[in-house]
Amino acid sequence: MSKRMLGLLVVAIVVFGGVIGGKLFLNRMINDFLDNMPVPPVVVSATEAKRDRWIDSVTAVGSVVAVQGAELSTQVSGIVESIRFDSGSEVKAGDIILTLDSATDRAELKTLQSAERLAELERDRIKQLWQRKSVSQSEYDQRQSQLEQARARVAAQEARIEQKTLRAPYAGRLGIRQVNIGAYISAGDPLIGLQALNPIFVDFTLPEQRYSDVRVGMTVTAQMDALGDDRFEGEITAIEPVIDAGTRNFQVQATFQNASQRLRPGMFARISLDVGEQRDVVLVPRTAISFKPYGNSVYVITESGDKNEKGEPVLTVKQRFVTTGQARGGLIAIEDGLEVGERVATSGLLKLDSGAVVSINNSVQPDAEIAPTPENG
Repeated sequence: MSKRMLGLLVVAIVVFGGVIGGKLFLNRMINDFLDNMPVPPVVVSATEAKRDRWIDSVTAVGSVVAVQGAELSTQVSGIVESIRFDSGSEVKAGDIILTLDSATDRAELKTLQSAERLAELERDRIKQLWQRKSVSQSEYDQRQSQLEQARARVAAQEARIEQKTLRAPYAGRLGIRQVNIGAYISAGDPLIGLQALNPIFVDFTLPEQRYSDVRVGMTVTAQMDALGDDRFEGEITAIEPVIDAGTRNFQVQATFQNASQRLRPGMFARISLDVGEQRDVVLVPRTAISFKPYGNSVYVITESGDKNEKGEPVLTVKQRFVTTGQARGGLIAIEDGLEVGERVATSGLLKLDSGAVVSINNSVQPDAEIAPTPENG
């Protein structure tokens, strides 16, 4: 190899070595800068764990049920002769709702009544003879039996005519009629619904673990989706003695006064029932809880002991697993793992890890109320 070629090779090695070395040095400098670059604090909102006194409550869902409700129908077939009500009107027990054509039955009734009067006259005539010993006892008994049979036929016919008059079996509010005058209806055809609305039932179910917690006479609160935020108070009046083997739930029935008739059968009801005694609980907002399959935790905010550029204490967070209890509205009870007065992060949890530096900004905080009432837009 000539000296010229050797020189070119040495120059190439030096050039390429310098490029590679410079590249490595630059990468190292960048990595050192990134490793030592200060991490900005995570902005969170925070609040202190507070103490309150709660009574354990049970929640459930149920349905509003009429104390008495039925689809009314007639016992016999016939043609509608008259309708005595308006759809949706209120009726009293015994009010006539509609009648069927009974002209033929009434004519037959007159015939039977005439036969009854004749049988009574015959019985009275024989009775006078029997009292004078002119006829036998058996003759008198026969006439008495014929009179009683005639009276029974009259009573049966009167009952048949009465069956063609549909009356309200109890006081309540009628629905929408399903028949018109002149229509032929068969026995048992539904004609109109009748619902007794005051008082009214709310039926709901609870898990078997709560069977010993409820008893007749306890107060329950119900909220209907159809009636907004209005709450209604009722009283437990019946508890099903049998637990359903399929669902392991039992049925409870509460009675509500409903003079305003705002509660209607079929409404969806959210039930709340206080059980047990008052007890002290530690409360934090629900947003302070990091819910995970392996356990729930909070991020407790503490001072690290260092100072920042402004001379303020540096705040860090530490993840701590807690045992959560009952939740109400935007608050949740902590059964174990947190003390009253400890400060926890209530927002920005997804950006946090144990040891992260945080900055608190409480200008905007999540709602944390027991009974939140959001405005309807």
